[in-house]
Amino acid sequence: MAGKPAIFVLTLQIIMERKVAFYTLGCKLNFAESSAIARSLEPIGFSKVEFLEAPDLYVINTCSVTDHADKKCKKVVKEAKKINPNAVVAIIGCYAQLKPHEIVEIPGVDLVLGANEKFKLAELIQPYLENPSSQPKIIASEIRYDLDYHASYSLNDRTRTFLKVQDGCDYPCSYCTIPLARGQSRSASIKDIMPLIKDISKNGVKEIVLTGVNIGDFGIQNGKKHESFFDLLKAIENQNDLDRFRISSIEPNLLTNEMIEFLSSSQKFVPHFHIPLQSGSNAVLRLMKRRYQRELYADKVEKIKHLMPNACIGVDVIVGHPGETHDLFLETYEFLNLLDITYLHVFPYSERPNTYAVEIQPKVINREKTERSKMLHILSEKKKRAFYESQLGKLGTVLFEESSELGIMEGFSENYVRVTAPYDPLLINTIQQVRYQSIDSNGLMKSDILLQLV
Repeated sequence: MAGKPAIFVLTLQIIMERKVAFYTLGCKLNFAESSAIARSLEPIGFSKVEFLEAPDLYVINTCSVTDHADKKCKKVVKEAKKINPNAVVAIIGCYAQLKPHEIVEIPGVDLVLGANEKFKLAELIQPYLENPSSQPKIIASEIRYDLDYHASYSLNDRTRTFLKVQDGCDYPCSYCTIPLARGQSRSASIKDIMPLIKDISKNGVKEIVLTGVNIGDFGIQNGKKHESFFDLLKAIENQNDLDRFRISSIEPNLLTNEMIEFLSSSQKFVPHFHIPLQSGSNAVLRLMKRRYQRELYADKVEKIKHLMPNACIGVDVIVGHPGETHDLFLETYEFLNLLDITYLHVFPYSERPNTYAVEIQPKVINREKTERSKMLHILSEKKKRAFYESQLGKLGTVLFEESSELGIMEGFSENYVRVTAPYDPLLINTIQQVRYQSIDSNGLMKSDILLQLV
């Protein structure tokens, strides 16, 4: 009799062991939240596996930035059901908040969760695990001004960790649905963030990327501004748990000169900036309801490059926004061509319901958007190549990641140069000092390793 309880506990443990796979679309913020939600499932018996491992539960974290969100979601659901027809499929993310009734009609979808509800997945998924034949259901409240803030960070998905420090946005840009999908700007407090950095560092992580929807607007709790992003940067500079931090993206009007000066002498933050521009035409910036003109953007780039000549600067650009004539696009092209930047992320404008841009005329036809995108992609490659050539012979510090090619390992330098070196398993997830030697046929920087730093 004495052995029966142990057998019962073991049997229950076997029954409770389940597998979950995540498929994450969109931004770094989504990756941070997917990882946090995955960890929340562990107490109810789930272990995270790869997509092809026939899990019991698929969680698809969606994006709404482009008009292809529905097509991507349908395709992933179809593939999931092909791998395991009996799996439960839950859809979360921005697309799920904006168009839940559209998603719930996709064959194979069991549960659609809104912006707040996705963090309650461990609780809400139970009925579907117990009764897989349950009718598809939407659990999504309307976006309100009092949405909760949920701290999130990625772990074990990549060499670096994405740490969410801010969510939501108060900027009514003409083309964007993110405020409708994520609500108003809100943040963790610095007091709450610092222990997360300590926890992350204990897992062997070498680099943290700070991420959010509008990260420069950090510091709002319960609708009031209590701290600033600059306050957070200074607090991180003074902590002793981790030595390498990267800022994911920051609006040009929120990147102050004081902040740039601080970052130029930082021992913790790498010289890599990603600053959304969206258009190099002041007329189009006004149509987009952006909060700056191109002269301010040029001043920020000049300030960065004056203090940090080797800094990498990435730029987001939207082409084909309503009202962007060919001549106005050429203003953007010429502005970017003369700007000392490193690379471009180019997005053809996608019309989103319930945005101001829907009403703006004239519209730009798809063929023209494609041509403009092509021109900027070519310009981006030219800029990136010139930047890499400027680094030849110099020293860099590289965080090496897993090999993507037999005998070769890759990693990013502090200023975001993609570097290759002969594969060495002992150097994976370590920071090495290297000297840049040459650029290979794939546009990657070949290097010699000189010294292990971390």
